Amino acid sequence: MISDDSRKFFDRLLETASPAGYEQEIQKLVRSWAEPVADSVRTDVHGNVIAVRNPGGRPRILLDGHCDQIALMVQHIDDQGFLWFQPIGGWDPLILLGQAVTVWTDSGPLEGAIGRKAKHLQSGPDDRKSPRLAQLWIDIGAQDGEEANRSVRIGDPVTVRLGARDLPNDRVCGPKMDNSAGLWVAFETLARLAGESFDAELSVVSAAQEEKGLRGARTAAYGVDPDVGVGIDVTHATDCPTIDKREHGEILLGGGPVVFRGPNINPVLYGKLLRIAEKSELAIQHKGANRGTPNDANVLQLTRAGVATAAIGIPNRYMHTPVEMISLRDMDSAAALLREMVLGISKGDSFVP
Repeated sequence: MISDDSRKFFDRLLETASPAGYEQEIQKLVRSWAEPVADSVRTDVHGNVIAVRNPGGRPRILLDGHCDQIALMVQHIDDQGFLWFQPIGGWDPLILLGQAVTVWTDSGPLEGAIGRKAKHLQSGPDDRKSPRLAQLWIDIGAQDGEEANRSVRIGDPVTVRLGARDLPNDRVCGPKMDNSAGLWVAFETLARLAGESFDAELSVVSAAQEEKGLRGARTAAYGVDPDVGVGIDVTHATDCPTIDKREHGEILLGGGPVVFRGPNINPVLYGKLLRIAEKSELAIQHKGANRGTPNDANVLQLTRAGVATAAIGIPNRYMHTPVEMISLRDMDSAAALLREMVLGISKGDSFVP
């Protein structure tokens, strides 16, 4: 079960802005959570936070959850005080229409809204087309460009308004479940291992800049040099209308964490996770990945001479929108599975297929 303190930690992850490349505030929060339950906590030059238990143990295990979220970046401030922006990560422009946003300036957060010409004023054929990001702007209520420039700088990050809502059946809905859910699982696993003895050296990484090319995981893994690595992220739940399960598989919200299988995944480690789930009576789901996964597990596998890699996914509806939806039960089960995995890996274990 998820403790009250752990739930508060998850809520704070969801409420703390973490645009890719601007992760400093979320990493302060992660460090404060990790320090009481880790032997050491450090931040590398890339901005990754790495918490270590049992330094010098063998084998070396790395649990990775990326901390960054998709966002926007101010690119231009016009003479009327409107902000024009670039995306940080993958956005559907239709999702952004009419969204309340926050501009994270050096002097503090600044509220705004994404605007477009009102429907009543649209007349030409171009108006009826789906807009491009370059046709949308942010209105912060400034009188003119001079006023806007007093508060906002080029390069300031922007997020949709943060905060989540509890729904029935232990479900939570809001922005940045990607990847607050996976990040929480990684560091909840660390917390659940407090006071436990195990053979391995465990490094739990809050990785930066996943949304911009898996960048933080690549550098963190090179520094840790793990023997075993697990990338923990969200994955698409397919139990909602219009998704073809024949193409994308059947992944249920609340059906348990997803254990991936395919070329990116070490078969020995995959088998170990399956046995743990069966012995512990933990519900898990399965998904095939016929190429490198589009998350940090991809670069973990290819670190140095190679890493025995697994990928764990938390089912997520409506990915990359302000209404992403996850199940707390799936997160709880994922942390339980990874705790048992760490305890069950012994010095001398081989992961050679």
